[in-house]
Amino acid sequence: MKSILALFALFLALPVAAAQLTIELDHTSKTWQTEDLLKHPDAQTVHIVDDVSYKRSMTYRAVPLAVLLPGLQTENHLQAIALDGFAAELSAAPLLETHGARAWLAVEDPTDPWPALAADKPSAGPFYLVWTNPQAGHISPEQWPFQVSGIKQLKTVAERFPALLPDPKLSANDPVNQGFALFQKNCLACHRLNGAGDAQVGPDLNIPYNPTEYFSGDFLKRYIRDPQSLRRWPQAKMPAFAAGVLPDSELTLLVGYLKHMAGRKQQP
Repeated sequence: MKSILALFALFLALPVAAAQLTIELDHTSKTWQTEDLLKHPDAQTVHIVDDVSYKRSMTYRAVPLAVLLPGLQTENHLQAIALDGFAAELSAAPLLETHGARAWLAVEDPTDPWPALAADKPSAGPFYLVWTNPQAGHISPEQWPFQVSGIKQLKTVAERFPALLPDPKLSANDPVNQGFALFQKNCLACHRLNGAGDAQVGPDLNIPYNPTEYFSGDFLKRYIRDPQSLRRWPQAKMPAFAAGVLPDSELTLLVGYLKHMAGRKQQP
């Protein structure tokens, strides 16, 4: 065990190496090297206030993500895959915005590496999706994937994972369907439900039990607001969803979707 820990510590101490990022769209695919992105004609130095991952202001060399997504349409869908199994489901529309909340691909320079995210952890590199003016677009923490290894265009979540769908008899604007949209935005990057999804970080939220079945009263909402206030341990990864990110009205819709799906269990 000591030898394994020593090797892990050595790995963390190694200098950051150049990396590559493949962006796969339906009509084109391109692999970018760190050096090429750092020298990209649209690369800029961006200042991020209250960085979601570092919990402080940060400065990055970054490229507007929209310029790396040629031909993508606002109705399209992307997935950003991280080295740890985090799979962020991303609607294309906010990624293509050039005003208000704007998405950037931050690129870690091997000669000037970013700080570690925490003790005994690596940095957010080699690539990190960050946002300027995120409050203008109601951007959630799950839309800030770090340690990104690839970005690919996929069919929508509903098309790929029918086990996530609410009762088809419900109208499109039913609160449960509104909650489903919020689940995709805020939860699916880490969690599966009914075994459906690509994430490998958090537990399934319906099999064997849905959290609405074992969190009584308002405890589930309190847990989503601040997981560490109810369950605290050093390895905890779930972020807190403050009211500024997930307003009370949306939190109620999200919990409503989960409660609805407790009655629609499907074994994976």
